[in-house]
Amino acid sequence: MARLDALTAGPRLDLVLDLRPVSFIDCAWLGVLCRALKRTRIRHGRLRLVTDSTRFLRLLRCTGLAGGCGIHPRWPADLISAPVTQSVSAPADRAPTAPASTAAARRP
Repeated sequence: MARLDALTAGPRLDLVLDLRPVSFIDCAWLGVLCRALKRTRIRHGRLRLVTDSTRFLRLLRCTGLAGGCGIHPRWPADLISAPVTQSVSAPADRAPTAPASTAAARRP
């Protein structure tokens, strides 16, 4: 959570979380996503999630997170060649139940 807090600390943030490697998410990680969404909105930014998992999409819809952020099945086209100001990945030594994701942030 500290990494996402650092990424969501600036103004007008465009945060993209690549959740395609995620196979399991629990209520703690839903809370982390809710916090990231809230922090980006307060700072007049946006949060986008990259996932192609129908199970994960259903969970995002049921919790209301799907309506608050953009959801893409693959990396957004406007970011493919755009400069990324910060990028983080979940540590490889995490427990298998913790989602591994990649986050990229850029400032307009």
